Formats: sequence, structure tokens, C-alpha cells
Amino acid sequence: MSVPRDDGFVHLADYTAPAWRILRVELQFDLAAESTEVSARLQLQPDPGQPIAPLELDGVDLELLAIAVDGEILPDTRYRYDGRHLRVTGLDRDCVLETRVRIHPAANTRLEGLYRSGRLLLTQCEAEGFRRITFFADRPDVMPRWRIVLRAPHADYPVLLANGNPVSSSDLGEGRHEATWENPHPTPGYLFAIAAGPLERVTKTLETVEGRRVELNVWAESADVPRCAYALGAVERALRWDEQRFGRGYDLDVFNVVAAQDFTMGAMENKGLNIFNARYILADETTATDADFLAIESVVAHEYLHNWSGNRVTLRDWFQLSLKEGLTVFRDTEFSSDLHSRALKRIEVVRLLRGRQFAEDAGALAHAVRPDRFREISNFYTLTIYEKGAEIVRVLHTLVGETAFRAGMDRYFADNDGRAATIEDFLAAHEAASGRDLAQFARWYSQAGTPELRITEQHDAGTGDYTLTVDQHTPPTPGQAEKAPLLIPLRFALYDADGTAITTPPTPTPPNSPEWSS
Repeated sequence: MSVPRDDGFVHLADYTAPAWRILRVELQFDLAAESTEVSARLQLQPDPGQPIAPLELDGVDLELLAIAVDGEILPDTRYRYDGRHLRVTGLDRDCVLETRVRIHPAANTRLEGLYRSGRLLLTQCEAEGFRRITFFADRPDVMPRWRIVLRAPHADYPVLLANGNPVSSSDLGEGRHEATWENPHPTPGYLFAIAAGPLERVTKTLETVEGRRVELNVWAESADVPRCAYALGAVERALRWDEQRFGRGYDLDVFNVVAAQDFTMGAMENKGLNIFNARYILADETTATDADFLAIESVVAHEYLHNWSGNRVTLRDWFQLSLKEGLTVFRDTEFSSDLHSRALKRIEVVRLLRGRQFAEDAGALAHAVRPDRFREISNFYTLTIYEKGAEIVRVLHTLVGETAFRAGMDRYFADNDGRAATIEDFLAAHEAASGRDLAQFARWYSQAGTPELRITEQHDAGTGDYTLTVDQHTPPTPGQAEKAPLLIPLRFALYDADGTAITTPPTPTPPNSPEWSS
């Protein structure tokens, strides 16, 4: 991952692969609101393609209690922790690093990592919150498999949820219990999740198209559970739609959703354990409007659909953020369009673009869908990344058509399953599936601003020729004074003087001809 230069910015051009791989993580939590201890066991491997380098892990405001390598306690001369990074020297081969740290959820007012939310303990790790839980290479291209053991007082935290599949649970005596979870899929730390507390659920068990038996749960505190039924149905609809439209089956034995009154991030797609602010989950017919129900269904679908576009295939680095967010907004928009009115959904999306995203693209903070630098990644969770990113995917869908687009998505998921991908990987899959050269199309990701079109028409009554001329201009944006032409599909229809559609329009200029690039 890139590190900031002297200018204070992280640059896309500076990306380097991690010098150490983390193959597997085993975590044990002794949970309590005031003080939680986290024991971590990391299976490490140096990257054979790089020179041996000291192990450097992220870790912010952790109280280090113990550190060992391959079972041997490290002397102070072998490691250094400065409150933000842990550096361990003398490692040159596969090994196991064990650490034990103390953190303080109730005092965590940043609400990143593990924190107290009312009577619950919750996590929020995107984008860089996992480093506030334990030492880790907290970057999206580090994707271990996980085993998580949660221990807590039963009276305070009767439900203990984490990523993946439930493996076991047991009574520890003296009023304490534990639950073990395993996530068998390579997953970055930003998708790690815990939810613990007095939760109840609505539940349904179904069989996927691939024959997997899956338990769907929506959890909330007792007073809110009666208003969770609609969200549970939305999960099932999203699961079935992704099976049918994109051929994507669910890949765990359980899918958990937690609704928390004080969750500040809106919603988060953690692998197998989505956490929501309750306003995006709770609804009943006595208080909710049709718009409320549609909004809940849409956001539930968005987070579920991330299971493939974001989780199974994740990001090489944070510059690729729209590869998961823009792509998944496109997918959740298609979900709502297929289930309800495509025309009304399109009107809703265009209103958002014209009313807010166009203004962002024309202002002082205009930025490309994939920027070439950032000072703080949290500042780039914008309408440009999400909504414009989704429209770029829609442009691609329009260019290649539904059949080729589906083939491209199948290729993308197959080629990158369990990997941290880039926008180039996404476009390469669609080039291979459609046979189109998408080099010019890729400009949409690197160029800020909204292109403006001036369209003129001319009809020659003598020859019957009708000519449509389209001029394109993109105004300058901060840091990009000169703009290159963008590939924009144009769909049109012709009618005669009586208003009857002309069914055989002139052959359009082929998309890869010079006229399309000027």
C-alpha cells in the first residue's frame, strides 16, 4: 500500500505489494465495555518476490501486553511500537506472531474499531478501523482466513456474533460463555465484524440455488424485533435476485444482519455479518411509507450484494473504491428496477445525479472516480465514487449489451475470486467477454467533471438524409485543465411526419471508429 509523501498525500503511483503475507488469523476476545483484551495469532509468510524486510504492522492506541514469535517471547530489542505502527526485526522465514493487547471500547469516541453502542459492542473497520483492535497489515490487499473466539459475561452479552460460520459455543462457568466463528474465505481486515449484546432475531432458513442450506437472521434489541420482518424478506429477495441475474450464490451457512440504534456508519457489508443503523432496517405498516419500504429494501440489497462485488472480490487499494461501491450501486439499482418500476427508479437516480453529483463534479472538490491521490481516504466516500461510479458501469452495460455484460461479470468474478482487484482487472474481463477495446472508455475513471453535449440536427429533404451532430466539452476542474473526449453511447429513434416510428434507421458509426474519439 502507498504511504504519504512529503506533500501529505497518498499517491496511486506509489502502490507497492505487502512485503509480508498474512495467511491466517486467530483472534480471542475477552469482551467488556471498559476493557477488552485481544489475543492474536498471525501466520506470516514473506513475499518471495521481494527482498526480506522487517515486519511492519498497523496498530493505533493499543496497550501491548505480550508479544512472541513461534512461541518465544521477543526481547525489547527485536520490536518497536510507537503507538501507530509495530516493527519487528530479525524475521526472514514463515513464522507465527502472537500478540496480546488491551483496548477500551467505552472510551472509543472515534467509533472506529471496537466500541460501545448503548448496550451493544460493535465494530466499524472500514476503511482503517481494524488497526484499533489489534496489530495487522490494515490494507485491503491482505486477505487471510479467520478464526474468531468471543468470550464475555452471559448476562451482558448473551449473543456473540462474528464473521463467517458459527463453529461452537460453550458455557465457561462463573456466568461467562464463548462462541467460535470461522470465516473460510480470504477477507481483508476492513470487513472484520463483531456484534455482542442483548439481541433477539427474526429468522428464516432456505436452500440456495447451489443446494446450500442458509439461515438468514435479522437481529435487534427486543423492542425493535417486531419491525425487522420486512428487512428479512429484503435479504431473501436480494439473495434470490443475485442468483438469477448474476449467477452469484451465497457462500456461508448463515447470513446475519444487526440493527443498532447508535450505529453511525449507516450500513456496513462485513463478511456474513452486516451491521446497520436501525433506521435502515426497522419498518411496519403503521408508521412507514412506501418510500421507506423501498429505501430499506434497496440498502439491505446493497449490503448483501457486496458479498461478491466487494467481499469475494475486493480492492487492491483504496484508490479502487468505486470498484466495489460504484459497481454495487449499479447492482442494487438493477435489483430495484427488476423488482419494481425501472422507469421510476431511473428517474430517481437521474434526479440524484443532476441535483447533487453534477454539482460535486463542477465544484472545488471535483475529483475523478479513481483519484490519483488523496490525503484522507474517508473524504472520498462521495457521490462521485458511488453514483457516478455506478453510471460508468451503466455506460459499459449500454455499450456491450446485457448478454456480453453478464459474460464480462462472470469472467470478472471467476478471474478475481479471493483476490484484491483493480479497475483494470474489471475492464480486462469485459474486454475479453465482449471483444471491445475499452482503452478510451477507461478515461471515465481518471477524468473529473461532467461532459456537456451540444446536439444539432440536419435533414436533407431531397436525399432523405438525417444528420445528428454531437459536440462534447468537459469544463476544467481543479488539477485537470485539459480534458480528453469520453466515450458516450447515444440511443435515439426516428419518426416520420405522421409520428410513425422509422424502423430501419441509418447504420450508426461503429464505436471504435475515429469519429467516436474526437
